[in-house]
Amino acid sequence: MQVTETVNEGLKREIKVVVPKSDLQAKLTDRLHDAKGKVRLNGFRPGKVPVSHLRKMYGKSFMAEIVNEILSETPRSILAEREEKSATQPEVDMTEDEGEAEKVLTGESDFEFSLKYEVIPPIESKDFSSIAITRPVVEISDEEVEEQVKRVAQSAAEYSEKKGKAADGDRVTIDYVGKLDGEPFEGGADEGAQLVLGSGTFIPGFEEQLVGAKAGDETQVTVTFPEDYQAAHLAGKEAVFDVKVTLVEKAAPVEIDDDLAQKLGLENAERLRSVVREQIEGQYAGMTRQKVKRQLLDALDEMYQIDSPEKLVETEFNNIWAQITAELEQAGRTFEDEETTEEEAREEYRKLAERRVRLGLVLSHIGEEAGVEVTETELQQAVMRHVQQYPGQERQVYEFFQKTPDAVANLRAPIFEEKTVDHLLAVANVTDETVSKEELMAEDEEDDIVPAKKEAKKKAAPKKKAPAKKKKADDAPAEAEADKAE
Repeated sequence: MQVTETVNEGLKREIKVVVPKSDLQAKLTDRLHDAKGKVRLNGFRPGKVPVSHLRKMYGKSFMAEIVNEILSETPRSILAEREEKSATQPEVDMTEDEGEAEKVLTGESDFEFSLKYEVIPPIESKDFSSIAITRPVVEISDEEVEEQVKRVAQSAAEYSEKKGKAADGDRVTIDYVGKLDGEPFEGGADEGAQLVLGSGTFIPGFEEQLVGAKAGDETQVTVTFPEDYQAAHLAGKEAVFDVKVTLVEKAAPVEIDDDLAQKLGLENAERLRSVVREQIEGQYAGMTRQKVKRQLLDALDEMYQIDSPEKLVETEFNNIWAQITAELEQAGRTFEDEETTEEEAREEYRKLAERRVRLGLVLSHIGEEAGVEVTETELQQAVMRHVQQYPGQERQVYEFFQKTPDAVANLRAPIFEEKTVDHLLAVANVTDETVSKEELMAEDEEDDIVPAKKEAKKKAAPKKKAPAKKKKADDAPAEAEADKAE
């Protein structure tokens, strides 16, 4: 086999491979002799079939197998010999001429093909102890815990029908239809919706206009959607809701005591407060993790200015671009509506794709060098977390993972990344800084391998659609506890 490098430009490589017809014939002869003792043909005793007859009958099919084996094994052996790692599966380029291919299969011609690939760039080992990271930490006060406990208690309140006008804290059951310029709009209607007045569940100004309403009342509620409302087609617009109140209910007083805790499935009130505190801590810990990880990745991005394989960048860019354009189409908006152009957006997202690929390669190298491994137990735990996200379909989802090894393998990458991040944080110079809840939540971004992604999306990406209802961020721990109780 003759191996010749024909291209070596940056990360790009092209290798020409020539397998002489003599080598092909030798492999075919070995294959035929091996088959001689196994093939059973009418008219011949076992093991007595002439090789010439086998060649006539099976020569081309055996040669096709040999060619496929060469195409499968050669890339691995060449990369190993050259001590290179290909960023993607090497592309194989060979003749498409049927006449030339026929000559190869009949052993009359050399088998020639080329391999095209991009190598993973060399990544140096560095001293990560020089990375300085500030870890924002929120001290949770007893007052905050108590406030969340009260919300949990409120979610467990029992309501009974009330005669007369609705007041703050009462629950109303309503049917409503929202209209823009007299026409109903998508997501603006519901029947039998329950709303606790004063909870801030609906858009600003909606609940206040129902205070004083009685069962059977029909009224109109006029509100203006916030300028930053998630549904872009509603943002900043005035809407009129035709509302019918079908029921008014008053909440029975709820005491935060052991009886309430036991109603929620907990031992006592002390345990209830402990669970709520743990949930708040978990919520803040997640935000802290995002900010710390973002600082770490920014530092790595400055330390490693390596080239990124174009194939990987192109694949990543296409994934990002497909998501962005789909969001724009769904929201009925254009790049001009987002104060940019398609050309500028493409340039911005290509930079993001390059950064994402670069940091992915760096983290992979650091993790491998540090001996980071993902255990089977961790993979199984990841599978179970996915299974639990589909109540009622657990068996089908679990069977899917059992039958689809690639799906399980896809869970390995994020686990490996997080364990590598943990390794780096153990080495880096991390300093805790006490901050307020507002400071921790300010400008919060996605926990992504590209921390800058969300900032760039502000320029070109549409806001996601949302129904007429909205939830307050502060409600998360209380809602989680209420879900647990259910």
